[in-house]
Amino acid sequence: MDFISTLLIAIALAMDAFSVSLTKGFTLKNIKKSQILWFAIFFGGFQAMMPIIGWFAGTQLEWIVSAIAPWVAFILLALIGANMIRESLSEDDEAEEEDKFSFKELTLLAIATSIDAFAVGVTYAVLKTDIIIPVIAIGVVAFLFTIVGIILGKKIGNYFEDKMEIVGGIILILLGIKILLEGLGILVL
Repeated sequence: MDFISTLLIAIALAMDAFSVSLTKGFTLKNIKKSQILWFAIFFGGFQAMMPIIGWFAGTQLEWIVSAIAPWVAFILLALIGANMIRESLSEDDEAEEEDKFSFKELTLLAIATSIDAFAVGVTYAVLKTDIIIPVIAIGVVAFLFTIVGIILGKKIGNYFEDKMEIVGGIILILLGIKILLEGLGILVL
């Protein structure tokens, strides 16, 4: 597979991480540079790790991935999005709650946004394509898109204040629905 195709695949895979990063930029008002780096490391790392796992799994698990992965991503993103909406509508307006950084949530988001990268790894195995260059490209692009997404989300979020947490939750739920519909073959984008 040529480098342009690999780069396009990396960009397509990074769009979920970018969308989620955008919502985190909206909602984490006092996010620190170290936290932005953790988001980028987790999202880039999981995006790079999942194709490797998929490549090793090869065709043995292809039917399981295509059947279950969209549901897992949908459930994780819908739960996290619903929780964001619930928290934004709660009576308690403590700034500390809004800015809560959680490795547990970060891990769940990284898994949910990188499940499709697992399927790409399976595809590379079926095509008998070398995995090293694609993995590097996928990880680096996701890393960079995550940083840009958080910074852009923070700038946009400053203009709209508290309403962005609701918007962020809705975006996560819609992203989960999109992944599910694509996985079921109902939506092709």
